Amino acid sequence: MALMKWKTLRLIHELKNPWWSYRHDEVELPSGKKGEYHYVHVNGSSMIVPVDAGGKLILVNQYRHLGSRESLEFPCGSVKEGSTYDETARLELAEEAGFAAAEWKIAGEFNPYNGVTDEMCRVYMASGLTPVESQKDETEEFEIQHLARREFEDRIRSGEIWDGMTLAAWMLVKDNAPDT
Repeated sequence: MALMKWKTLRLIHELKNPWWSYRHDEVELPSGKKGEYHYVHVNGSSMIVPVDAGGKLILVNQYRHLGSRESLEFPCGSVKEGSTYDETARLELAEEAGFAAAEWKIAGEFNPYNGVTDEMCRVYMASGLTPVESQKDETEEFEIQHLARREFEDRIRSGEIWDGMTLAAWMLVKDNAPDT
């Protein structure tokens, strides 16, 4: 038996920026009771698991303001208005890691926090990498790291890799990742 859906009575945009909008819906529950649901609307995101010629994973270390610390992550970015997942993946790989890829494979999709956002993150594996020049956003600074699979997994266990989207992406790709 399917669960009963909520009915959206009215969608309200509360605050919008280039990456997402904070919204709330006026809803009617299956019981007939009216209420509100607040969430972050996102066009989606593309996360890339780049693999270099030696079979190492390429990650970017960057400062994350909300955690007030550095975070080691796979390159990722929001799908901007008028763009696609594929275009975003290519742009983010170049912008964050400094590479273009000859081979792309979609590994899967997930929602990073389905009670708070409608975002769907599409995960790609990228190989056949060549260095490229690109312009980074002024709010971003990256340190590139190449990690063997074992070193990557050790950093997950130690808590050094703590980004939830990177952890979820790893679950989608690990069976197809090189065993370096």
